[in-house]
Amino acid sequence: MAKNKVFKTMDGNEAAAYVSYAFTEVATIYPITPSSPMADHVDAWATNGKKNLFGQPVKLVEMQAESGAAGAMHGSLETGSLTSTYTASQGLLLMIPPMYRIAGSQLPGVMHVSARTVATHSLSIFGDHSDVMACRQTGWAQLASASVQESMDLGAVAHLSAIKGSIPFQHFFDGFRTSHEIQKIEVLDYEDLGKMLDWDAVQRFKDHALSTEHPTLRNTLQNPDTFFQSREACNSAYDALPAIVEEYMGKINEVTGRNYQLFNYYGAPDAERVVVAMGSVCETLLEVVDYLVERGEKVGFIQVHLFRPFSMERLLEKIPATCKCLTVLDRTKEPGAPGEPLYLDVCDALWEGKRTNIEALCGRYGLGSKDTTPAQMKAVFDNMKGEKKNHFTVGINDDVTHLSLPVGENIVTAGKSIISCKFWGLGSDGTVGANKNSIKIIGDHTDQYAQAYFEYDSKKSGGVTKSHLRFGHEPIHSTYYVTMADFVACHKTSYIKDFDIVSEIKPHGTFLLNTSWTGAELEEHLPNRVKRQIAEREINFYTIDATAIAMELGLGNRTNTVLQAAFFNLSGIIPIEDAVKYMKDAIIKSYSKKGQKIVDMNSAAVDKGVNAAVKIDVPESWKTLADDTKAPDA
Repeated sequence: MAKNKVFKTMDGNEAAAYVSYAFTEVATIYPITPSSPMADHVDAWATNGKKNLFGQPVKLVEMQAESGAAGAMHGSLETGSLTSTYTASQGLLLMIPPMYRIAGSQLPGVMHVSARTVATHSLSIFGDHSDVMACRQTGWAQLASASVQESMDLGAVAHLSAIKGSIPFQHFFDGFRTSHEIQKIEVLDYEDLGKMLDWDAVQRFKDHALSTEHPTLRNTLQNPDTFFQSREACNSAYDALPAIVEEYMGKINEVTGRNYQLFNYYGAPDAERVVVAMGSVCETLLEVVDYLVERGEKVGFIQVHLFRPFSMERLLEKIPATCKCLTVLDRTKEPGAPGEPLYLDVCDALWEGKRTNIEALCGRYGLGSKDTTPAQMKAVFDNMKGEKKNHFTVGINDDVTHLSLPVGENIVTAGKSIISCKFWGLGSDGTVGANKNSIKIIGDHTDQYAQAYFEYDSKKSGGVTKSHLRFGHEPIHSTYYVTMADFVACHKTSYIKDFDIVSEIKPHGTFLLNTSWTGAELEEHLPNRVKRQIAEREINFYTIDATAIAMELGLGNRTNTVLQAAFFNLSGIIPIEDAVKYMKDAIIKSYSKKGQKIVDMNSAAVDKGVNAAVKIDVPESWKTLADDTKAPDA
């Protein structure tokens, strides 16, 4: 990593909020999962006096509904204030009526969307692109990010382009998968962003503001004799917008050394099979393309950044001349349509560009945050040289309409230096918070890259939580769950009977079980299938009674600090002396407001937890154990 660059560990929401703050004078908000952290960050920074590029703290206004936030955004823009908002799913749909007005008036507002499922047959709090796809007709430009780093970089492109192009922008990234994924990223400098900003365009916007000093007539009612002509008058602004976006992508590229284009191609130069997609799946596709190209396959993928306006010319430039079959992946479903939105756009481009020799297939994936794995993406590439099933789904078993692709065994596509960890916890037991601290300790205090993603069920408090952590000396593109881990911890004893946990540990990996069982009790209660897996894979098996330690220290059921200390000692990712220091620093930061007693108890938990894990000698006899035949108690 370059020494002159600043790296910080943060999630996609914070990355988007950080860059948004620079260009925002007024933020009109109504919090909704999973976008509310963006507004929370902006609110906290403004309260603490953080200044934007215009030398002032952002003015934040919370409305009573998303429709009010969009209406307030319109009013604020009309009066000459650069305005942003943050939203998702049903909240975004409530904003649609004012979005038409904002675009029709060519006002440079920016909306950051952690794209999330819209309720259909049921409600889902999780992610896909159904909300942003509902906004295609509004006239807002739509810019897609695929990672935490892109959320910062392309968030800046959205603001810069909106101001220069006088068109509002909707910058979106996958809800939860990107919005809540923690990564170590390069932070853009506000001074650099200020140099990129078209200050003349800012002044033109200010001069256009509604003012009693120079009254103007706006938002008139038009009859059939003029409406059609006036509606077409915006064409030139949209025609010019792709070049403006390219210009600012180029400026970001100069500062960062990265390579953003309207469409980025990655893969074999002579690829015969190509996938087109946008969002976090592109990170997984990057790994899978590397995996297949190494094995001699002629494949590649195209990542869509600017979805609206859709530049057919730039897309066609990226499709290799050798391409014979192309699959477009959409993270949404439009029942009754001849295909999903991105697929139809790509088909139109192929027709317009006279590339009719390419067979175009359409697939759906990842609805409601369904995990999208390398094996699924390999199945998409395999489909193009096999059955060539069209309008397929991947990642589920559709036994009703039989549209699913068969998916093979898991494949390992992550970088060779990547260490994967998985933690099973109980909602509200502190596991997730401890892992967030761990990832920031490693990300901020070492030269390693770090990634964390947290899997919840809808109950959250009291439900199962799974923390997926990765570390390594190369960038991490694995936007899917950890399924083969170097280290696994089970923080609730009963889970070892309820879930198939040990099967996810690599041979010679490490397993830590939080339990009060010892000796004969462990032999009696540990299921035979678990014992056999531990023995067959030669797993390093440890137990720890973190619950007893927490109770002894007065922490109740908050075992997280004890278990975090044990993790750092067993994993060896950083020297344990350093880990203890950083954990105690984090404790002071997290708990000092609750009093010195709480700080001291958690600090003592670190000291106790470091050496509390007990290594279990695994007998050879475990390898031949049969599965338990006794049914579980009702």
